[in-house]
Amino acid sequence: MIRTRTAFATATALVAVGALAACSSGGGSGGSDDGGDAASGTYTWWDPYPQHDGSSDWEQRAQQCGEDAGVTIERTAYDTTALTNQALLAAQEGTSPDIILLDNPAVSTLAETGMLTTVDELGLDTSAIDENLLGAGVVDGSAYGIPVGANTLSLYYNADVLAAAGVDPASITDWASLTAALKKVDEAGSRGITFAGIGTEEGTFQFLPWFWGSGAELTELDSPEAVEALELWKTWLDEGYAPNSVIGNSQNTVWEEFLTGEFAFAENGTWQVNSAAEADFETGIVQLPGRDGGVAPAPTGGEFIVAPVQSDADRYDVTRQIVECMTTPEGFVETANTFAYYIPPTAAGQEQLLSDNPDLEPWVTAVQNAKGRTSDGLGTDYPLISEALWTAVQSALSGAESPQEALEAAQDAAEAATS
Repeated sequence: MIRTRTAFATATALVAVGALAACSSGGGSGGSDDGGDAASGTYTWWDPYPQHDGSSDWEQRAQQCGEDAGVTIERTAYDTTALTNQALLAAQEGTSPDIILLDNPAVSTLAETGMLTTVDELGLDTSAIDENLLGAGVVDGSAYGIPVGANTLSLYYNADVLAAAGVDPASITDWASLTAALKKVDEAGSRGITFAGIGTEEGTFQFLPWFWGSGAELTELDSPEAVEALELWKTWLDEGYAPNSVIGNSQNTVWEEFLTGEFAFAENGTWQVNSAAEADFETGIVQLPGRDGGVAPAPTGGEFIVAPVQSDADRYDVTRQIVECMTTPEGFVETANTFAYYIPPTAAGQEQLLSDNPDLEPWVTAVQNAKGRTSDGLGTDYPLISEALWTAVQSALSGAESPQEALEAAQDAAEAATS
């Protein structure tokens, strides 16, 4: 049976209330209906896409899903951080919207407060969803939403730079072959690789493929495998294969450096597909390699569609219909095209996307090998572990500590924060 709303208060929500003092909001009306049949009236929808206004294709798509279910959608858009805070506050006040599209690492934050229904409670079938993508929304064995698509990271390359250095991109299959390629590029007079080592979540996001690709796990930040991953980045910096700017680089800065045409490689995401196609040089991508070969798991970005708990359980049937409308194979492809090539989270959606855009096949492969940051049961511990990890990366790259020392300190900090 689907739960009805119960009062709750959590430390996370209380912090969010304070944070909202500095946030503007769109004034969502919550999940209350107009007093009539729950299968008619207005259903509230919140998402993190303020760039898509009321005249956008995205707005029309949301409205169409409402119309198909016999209701009107009242959509409110927030920026990503404000959306999570507003959702927690609305749950405390009993004004949660019917539907939220939420950045995937935040799903566990909302789920652990008790404010979300599970997909089983809502009667949704997730059997077709790729398990590695669904995992970002699983808490204690229950899924609390459906990914509407995913993006992730790969290595973009400059074909002209590689050709001048005599490097075949197909030769990049593991850490050793990548480092050998960087050495050749450096000897040929070009710059090797740029990435984002900034002391924020973006830094962790970009380090995770190397961390996971070594075989390390986020529950043991100072494992020998983790140390080896950080030593790899540090070696590239010490050898001059990566510029000192990586210590402060955001992902946007990385891309700006790559577009100068000076670098052989840049670690970046699906969202740069169009920009890469418009670059002044020929580009391509290779998969981020694992230490000993294969495709390294990269972290997933992208949103989940979730359904907050409502006091009127009769509303859930329409909510389910709206969610199902958004998560058909065709719906996933529409989302993919709307948001710069989000990759659908189902085999059918991926196949349909590739029929129209065969050049995206490497990105489909990358997403198939990707991993949710809150997976492995980390849930709300993930942000605390991530902060310890990006702090260690900063410390090692700057030379303040060795990779071993930095990660030992990170593990101590993570244990203290999560215990």
